[in-house]
Amino acid sequence: MTTMDSMNETISAPTPLDAAASDPVMLGWMQGSPPPADKQVRFDDGSMFSFPQLRWSYSNMPQLVPTTTVSRGIGGVCALPRADRDDLDAITFTPLHRSDTMSWAQSLLANYTDGIVVLHRGHIVYERYFGALTAAQPHIAFSVTKSLFGTIAATLVEQGRLDPDAPVVAYVPELASSGLALATVRQVMDMTTSVDYSEDYADPQAGVWDHGRAGGILARPADYSGPTSFYDFLVTLPQGGPHGEAFAYKTANTDILGWILRRVTGQRLNDMLSERLWAPLGCEQDGRLLVDSAGTEFAGGGFNGSLRDMARFGEMMRGGGIFNGRRIVPQAVVDDIRRGADPAHFAQAGYVNLPGASYRSQWWVAHDAHGVFMARGIHGQGIYIDPTAEVVIARFASHPQAASAGNDPTTLPAYRALALHLMATG
Repeated sequence: MTTMDSMNETISAPTPLDAAASDPVMLGWMQGSPPPADKQVRFDDGSMFSFPQLRWSYSNMPQLVPTTTVSRGIGGVCALPRADRDDLDAITFTPLHRSDTMSWAQSLLANYTDGIVVLHRGHIVYERYFGALTAAQPHIAFSVTKSLFGTIAATLVEQGRLDPDAPVVAYVPELASSGLALATVRQVMDMTTSVDYSEDYADPQAGVWDHGRAGGILARPADYSGPTSFYDFLVTLPQGGPHGEAFAYKTANTDILGWILRRVTGQRLNDMLSERLWAPLGCEQDGRLLVDSAGTEFAGGGFNGSLRDMARFGEMMRGGGIFNGRRIVPQAVVDDIRRGADPAHFAQAGYVNLPGASYRSQWWVAHDAHGVFMARGIHGQGIYIDPTAEVVIARFASHPQAASAGNDPTTLPAYRALALHLMATG
């Protein structure tokens, strides 16, 4: 069994421009009133997902597609204390599958970083922004969104409101004729369902792109006659094999989980996310969540948030569900995520850059000596949590290659080297 990430572990698409040459401000994207035709980034022609235009669009998604607000609430902002350091850029490491060394500062350019925040023991020790992104601006988080809703789902399981062993159809009878009807909620949460749906980002006809076109977050061709909402698309998915035997990363699982969450709580996903996470965390900025033409939120990858707020979420998870002295997520939920799932199921997907890992409740679990677990999204989005080193790293990026294999060989060892350095130097 393969995924786009695993197939691309050792193969990188050629990059036409490096980070400096593709800087969206330098290239003049969307500057002017109106911008010149050759400097416009648009939804209708697909340029918002083309490199290098995507280096602008990922920091400006609410200008291009419909979104709904994830309110930070009306309470005060929970400040992140600062302890800025000037010794981190010079940290060196060896990228995976290579023998040369690279510095932390070089890795940020290599991975087309738009912004990065590093917390150590809850303090900001490093914060940088590049290109079109600013501290006050939301950026598309893509599949980091999955970990937000996976955490909420795991909380509902812990509270006894969601039965992980129940079939999907028990909550969403509309899926009775689909291939996921008899998959369990837990299999959806851990992505051990088997459904005929490709996550091949290089194939414009893959299921993941059909999913996007149905939801209206990708432009549809003039002769398009397919589903016109996320729910209309999900009911068409056929089963690909027996459920529960292997991990297979498919965004459709998370949109089905989002449907289940709406049924269980009676809430819209943006309100749920606000009430359970964004407002209690004391976030600085409202978030935005992509929606389809029926107003259904894209649980699989539609969240846009500011970088420091993503770091707050990561710090809460590092703290066992507590942030700023307040319990936000049950300890048992964080413990269960950190224990992970069955690595044997995960191994069948072939992620050579993540040996021994697993996937639990929409989180990637490393099963390493530091207990690292991660939220990960295409083009370089991520939250990296190292409980042993007391480190949280939140990053937004606009890497030209969608699959994580494009940046993992530099990202993973860079994060590890940074964590070890912070542990050693206090």
